[in-house]
Amino acid sequence: MVLHFDVLIIGSGLAGQAAALRLAATRRVALISKRALEDSASSWAQGGIAAVLDNRDSLEAHIRDTITAGAGLNDRRATRFVIENGRRAVDWLIDQGVPFTRDEGGYHLAREGGHSARRVIHVADATGLAVQTTLTGKVRQQPNISIFENHIAIDLITGAKLGLADQRCHGAYVLDSGSGEVLTIGASNTLIAAGGAGKVYLYTTNPDTSTGDGIAMAWRAGCRVANMEFIQFHPTCLYHPQAKSFLISEAVRGEGGRLLLPDGSRFMPRHDARGELAPRDVVARAIDFEMKKRGLDCVYLDISHKPAAFLAEHFPNILARCLDLGIDITRAPIPVVPAAHYTCGGVVSDLRARTNIAGLYVAGEASCTGLHGANRLASNSLLECLVFAEAAADDILRQPAGELPALPEWDASRVSDPDEEIVIAHNWEELRRFMWDYVGIVRTTKRLQRAQNRIRLLRREIDDFYSHFRVSHDLIELRNLVVTAELIVRCALRRHESRGLHFSRNYPETLPRAVNTVIKRHAAGDRAP
Repeated sequence: MVLHFDVLIIGSGLAGQAAALRLAATRRVALISKRALEDSASSWAQGGIAAVLDNRDSLEAHIRDTITAGAGLNDRRATRFVIENGRRAVDWLIDQGVPFTRDEGGYHLAREGGHSARRVIHVADATGLAVQTTLTGKVRQQPNISIFENHIAIDLITGAKLGLADQRCHGAYVLDSGSGEVLTIGASNTLIAAGGAGKVYLYTTNPDTSTGDGIAMAWRAGCRVANMEFIQFHPTCLYHPQAKSFLISEAVRGEGGRLLLPDGSRFMPRHDARGELAPRDVVARAIDFEMKKRGLDCVYLDISHKPAAFLAEHFPNILARCLDLGIDITRAPIPVVPAAHYTCGGVVSDLRARTNIAGLYVAGEASCTGLHGANRLASNSLLECLVFAEAAADDILRQPAGELPALPEWDASRVSDPDEEIVIAHNWEELRRFMWDYVGIVRTTKRLQRAQNRIRLLRREIDDFYSHFRVSHDLIELRNLVVTAELIVRCALRRHESRGLHFSRNYPETLPRAVNTVIKRHAAGDRAP
């Protein structure tokens, strides 16, 4: 089946939905969601949205905090662009009806690690869910937005793949995960908003949908990719056998939470003068150091010294989830460990969210705008989604309607293999485990090289499956994960220093000049890197 739209949006998180709503008045939009619209990393975001909303704060202070957290690698123009547009982005969400938490003076602003002021507007401790729920309701009411839930994009359709002279993106092949049918969706403009790649690691705070799909597809199409070595490990993921990927928000430390060893003593002041309010990379490495030094399974985050009413008001979801697991945070500390949390690198884009392929845009975690540098400042991610969703929509609306070339249907001649599911599950587990062991918080050149060798073997096996058997949801994700893993390792091997989230024992010093790690394929064929 071949379908035609004005705009194809791959991903239904905040960036994807915000762009769709801005385009829907005059454009026919196809919105692809791997699961239900509500299921995305955006909806899991607890902390909030960082923006200068208080007269005691300033744009320059927010810019300075962002660059400090990013270890000087941030693109100054992109950083200023995002932060200067912060208030307007928040105002747009307020106009959509997002019920941000209020206090006596207006909206309550939280302070998180790395911020020099209170500037995080939030909805208690479930900001992403509130924003996503609000926008999803509006998206479902838009007649110009065609929603494809439980669909996963396989690959982009480019002029190069069609044998044309142009390098333009003309849409994508998309699998209906329910029926197994592959749709050919043509569009004059395509926006990748498919999120990050946390599931490449064994332990992550991300949902199961975060498999690097957008980054891998863009790479195969010929896009430049940058700074994939900078994977942010959130310091405080709940450590409990019955809890899967439950994040303990940065805001808990921002409101006075203290990190403790099992004997009840604090350790962060020994690692950084800012203590628990140090940036995430510093806190994650400190926890990793203490756990390995002492042979610990976890450390503890204690905020029980705060009044119970305060915790119930500011952290109702964390309080309830922990209570379900027998942990009363008003009386006892929370067991926590670091976990892969955010992909700071991604597909290179400009201030209009454009990639180096005409007609192809990227926004959100799949992008590398230059805002985050070597380490994302807390709560800058949702802000980036909003600002670049608007930038992409504005640029698309300026483009004249283009004629699409004839698009071939998907070749469905492949047959399934009865052993496919077993092999996919095994390869998935192997990849995530050695990425955790070899490409984690602290790295060495030898570990990275071991990971690279393992990835090459896996890639050949996965490519063979992809070439000979009918595509499935799990096979598409595994194919994208192995590409993303290789990009992370390649970027990490190229960086001969320690900066931000990338810490190498072979190169512990930070070089005087901050330089991006940008890689590009020499050909836009379908082979993995």
